Amino acid sequence: MSDPDDPLALGEYRPGSAAVLTDAERWPTLDADGAARLQRWRTHPAAPAWVHATGDRLSAEAVDRARTPLPLDGWLDEHLAGARALPFYRRMTGLRTLEDFPLIGRADLVADISAFVPLDADLDRMLHGTSSGSTGAALVIPDDVEEVARGFHLLVRLVREAGVDWKPDAERLALMWVLQQRQAFTYVSIVSGFAQRAMARVNLDRGAWRAASDRSTFVRDADPQVISGNPTSLSELLTPELRAVVRPLALFSGAMALSAPLRAELEAAFSCPVFDVYGLHETRPIAARTDDGPFRVLDRRVHVEVLDAAGEPVSAGAMGEITVTAGENPLLPLVRYRTGDFGRLVDLPGGGIGIADLEGREHTDFLSAAGARVPSVDLTQQLQSHGAHGWTVEQRADGGLEVRIAGGDGTAIAAALRALLDQPVQLERVERLGDLGEGKPRRFRSAAR
Repeated sequence: MSDPDDPLALGEYRPGSAAVLTDAERWPTLDADGAARLQRWRTHPAAPAWVHATGDRLSAEAVDRARTPLPLDGWLDEHLAGARALPFYRRMTGLRTLEDFPLIGRADLVADISAFVPLDADLDRMLHGTSSGSTGAALVIPDDVEEVARGFHLLVRLVREAGVDWKPDAERLALMWVLQQRQAFTYVSIVSGFAQRAMARVNLDRGAWRAASDRSTFVRDADPQVISGNPTSLSELLTPELRAVVRPLALFSGAMALSAPLRAELEAAFSCPVFDVYGLHETRPIAARTDDGPFRVLDRRVHVEVLDAAGEPVSAGAMGEITVTAGENPLLPLVRYRTGDFGRLVDLPGGGIGIADLEGREHTDFLSAAGARVPSVDLTQQLQSHGAHGWTVEQRADGGLEVRIAGGDGTAIAAALRALLDQPVQLERVERLGDLGEGKPRRFRSAAR
């Protein structure tokens, strides 16, 4: 049941409401040391109320397989061959090359996710994750246990490629996944393929802790090696009590756009690389960067196209919708999936493909007083150059702008946006990124025509 004293409490977040497996089923290879770690963090005196319990469910053989990236030779041809047998495509003919496949989107998955699951899929390996999406259309996604575990080792590989030797270190948490929201699924788990070190999903919202000091005490004692979250939750690490107790080897940001000023402040505070990862739950990670240049498309089973509004390839280097063929998750092989995000494909120095000017689902044109269309990336540059960590910018039908920023120089930003668009600007400044609201607020909207 929900908390009767809290009209906003949801039953699914009641501790233990969905726990059905034993620890032996969650971690088939769990040894005595791993079990001791699990118990330590579950019962830590400053721990939050753990809402959920989950494990990797990997056999010893699966633990070994998950450490190794999937082979890439010939993967796309193999992927398309498997896709032709999916229920969604079975009655279609002429699907010889990638370009022959129709474009699909989130609405297709919402309508019938089972049509994209292979008929011979090993459902014993299935987990399920939920994704609300920026549209609000909820989607339950079939996740493969080995692929989920392989995702952790992708993080390890990226950190090591950045020159940081991430390996098990005493009893430090290997990974802490942080959130900043009113209610959240939180749990402690064991990473079987990383010397059975512990990881935790933790809600940094102050209301999630029994005592005011518990949050910093638990984070200090957990001493996570790597911390992953979105810009809102990562910015919470900059509060004095958390900044004083964390010493990460690396930070990973995802789910929302990471502004250049926030990246710089995180790097300065913690003296570690900050990875900005672009991807969707449906596609898995697509690209990443550790600076403010293009995102590098990852060396894994992912193929990126950039298409125009009619679904045709744009000219080289032009802006368009990012469309992804993704083959990492065997339970959801996707072909030409329209992400709703926008960017440009560019060649990177030294080889590789990059995604430049990624604006996510907020790719929006604004209207100047003279009638010129101004892309949202131009506003992003001004907002970032004056120190904003996050923002929402809405243009009314009459052309005026309503702007909310977290951090930054409000006076300078208002002046810059007025100069850029020659439109009236109403600006509100808040201190913290979390004060812009929970979830993934749309950063740009325009009703001007």
